[in-house]
Amino acid sequence: MDKNKKFYVYIILTVNNKLYCGYTDDVERRYKLHKEGKGAKFTKANKPFKLVYVKEFDTKQEAQKEEYRIKQLTRKQKEKLINFPCDDLYTC
Repeated sequence: MDKNKKFYVYIILTVNNKLYCGYTDDVERRYKLHKEGKGAKFTKANKPFKLVYVKEFDTKQEAQKEEYRIKQLTRKQKEKLINFPCDDLYTC
C-alpha cells in the first residue's frame, strides 16, 4: 500500500442546482467520469456543472467518514461548508 496516497472528498454542483458529494483517490479522473455520465447514477441523471469543494485526507476511512458526515448535512449547511458568499451558487 502506498503510504503517500491521498484520498479526497468532493462536492459537485449540477446543472439543475443540486449538490453531489463523493470520495476518491483521484479527483480529476473521478470528475471526468461524472462529466461523461459514468461516475454515478445521480450524476448521470443530474449533469455536473462544476466542482465546488475538495478536501484531502490521509486515509480512505477518513474520507469515507467525512463523505458520510457531509451527506447528512442540510443544503444550507453544505453551502456554508463550501463557503460561497451568495445564495445562488451559479453567480458565485
